[in-house]
Order: sequence, then C-alpha cells, then structure tokens
Amino acid sequence: MRGFALPVILISIITAGFCACTQDNTFARQDDSPPLLSRPEVKIAVTDSGLGGLSVIASAAERMRNGGPFREVEFVFFNALFSKQGGYNSLPDRDSKIRVFNSVLESMERNESPDVIIIACNTLSVLFESTPFARRSTVPVRGIVEPGVELIAKNLKARPDSKVILFGTQTTIEEGVHRSRLTERGFLPERIITQACPDLVPYIERGYDSGETEMLIFAYVDEALQKNTNGRRALLVSLNCTHYGYALDLWKKAFAGFDIEPLAFLNPNPRLTDFLFEGEGADRFQNPDIRIRFLSMVEIGDSERRSIGSRLEKTSPQTAAALRDYELRPDLFEWKNLIKRP
Repeated sequence: MRGFALPVILISIITAGFCACTQDNTFARQDDSPPLLSRPEVKIAVTDSGLGGLSVIASAAERMRNGGPFREVEFVFFNALFSKQGGYNSLPDRDSKIRVFNSVLESMERNESPDVIIIACNTLSVLFESTPFARRSTVPVRGIVEPGVELIAKNLKARPDSKVILFGTQTTIEEGVHRSRLTERGFLPERIITQACPDLVPYIERGYDSGETEMLIFAYVDEALQKNTNGRRALLVSLNCTHYGYALDLWKKAFAGFDIEPLAFLNPNPRLTDFLFEGEGADRFQNPDIRIRFLSMVEIGDSERRSIGSRLEKTSPQTAAALRDYELRPDLFEWKNLIKRP
C-alpha cells in the first residue's frame, strides 16, 4: 500500500480547514497549585479552539468519579473558536491572535471566575505568555505541550533504539517546539520525525471514523514513513493535537496497513490534568458532585455533535451530554475589532 498519493487525496477531499493546535507553555504559576488542591470545591475552565479539549474534560471527570481531590467540581469548556470560517491560524498576524485569545481569557475570568485554566490547544498555549492576561492575572494556567514532551521523552529514553513520529497541525510542526524541547533534553534530532496534517481536524470533528478521515490519516502516515530511515523497527507515534486521539483506531489501522506495529501511540491529553490528582489528598472525596458546561460563540453543527458526541459517550456520557446541550452565546468574547486589517 506504499505510495498512496497525498496530493490526490488532498485535492479530492480537502475543501477548507481551521486552526486546531500548535504549541505550549508549562504551568504558568506553579506556586498557586497547592491552595487549589486543598479546596473542597473548584471550578476548572478548559479552553480550546474547537472540540478537542472535551476529551481532556472527559478523562478527568471519569477519573474523579472513582475518587478525587474535590467534593464538588465544575468543568466549564470555553470554546475559543470565534468563526466557523477559520481559526487562529487564519488570522493575519501574531498580534491579532494574541489580542483575540486575550479577549477569550478576560471573558473567561470575568464571567466564570475559574480557579484554574487549562489550555487544551497547542496554538493557544504558546500565545498565552504573550497576552496581557498572563502578566496581570493570578489564575493558575496549564498548557498542553509540556505533558506531550514529557511523555515522548519518557518513551524515547526507555527505548534508546527507537524513533518517534510527531503528528501535528501545520503550525505545530512549523514552530517546532516539541522537537526543540526534546533536543534540549539530549535526544538526537534524527530520532524525531515530524509530520504536519493540514485540515485533518475539521474532518475528525465531522466524522472521526469516516472514510474521508481514514484516507487523510493513511496519507499522512504514508508520508511520515517515507521520511523514516529506521525501517519498521522501534517506532513511537505521538499524537500532538487534542483532536487526534478521537481517531485513534484509524491511526492504528493506517500503520497496520503498512504491516507496522508501533511500540506505543502517545496521547498527552489525559496527562494534562495529572496535576489535579497529585499529592496525599488526590482521592479524599468519594462520589464527588461533578458538573460540566459547554459555552461557545459559534454554532456547533449536527455532524460535529453526532461525531464527537458518540466518541465522548464511550469515555464520559456526561461530557457528551454537555456537548449535546451546549450553550450558544454569540457575545461570549470580543474578536472582530481586535484583528489587524490590511
């Protein structure tokens, strides 16, 4: 099956896409974490440009059902997507991206007063430190890239003969933060293969198990394998966009199509909330009261709700219900007047 023509696939099924995910910062204010974990009640805001971050809530909520650090926890998914016609990567410059995301953060703090913010998007994680919000606010913040880098590093170290294929959005791969952080830790660049997956996110949202999504994933796997000089030996696969885990079965199927069984498929999404379960009080409350809300200024289409909702149902029916019953708020945050015009 080698040689499946990527350009042909892209021409035949890609029409348009929007931003999903690119880079990160670590916990912005680690000194604020112990007070957070000592509280019996907490509100956790999770934000992403699209629906990938719902998987982070799903894994954390189900983990807490078996015992967690809080008696009552409210998850608020704050959709940072501002237009169905394009996301942050469609904006004209970095300053516009920063201004729009800062508006998201300001609205989130003003209207929801979260105890912690989790940025479940690589692009937004990178932008965070450049926002006025980061310099002003005392709300602790977590980003997505560092958990992914730690997961990759752990597995590369365990298998010195291995290589990793990093799959991510175009901006994630172009910015190269994962690669640079891994090489800073001493891993040789030749052990790191990067593969951009343009426009994959909207296809996953509309049909995580659809034929079109399967064809795209197969094509990107094919292209990545052609960059590999290690043959079929000791490959790790890292999914560096919060959306990609929804289609895990298709990633496995694509590699099986080349008679390759990777050592592991690495998905950092569940690790993003590990800090909530660290310490002696990680399971101090049994049967906690868990509430989940979803706020969005853009309409979530029926196909997206059916696709991602059915996938979330397997992990967290409560999160799937929040998507189904999402709150549409067209004035959730300001953005049109914040974009630099030509």
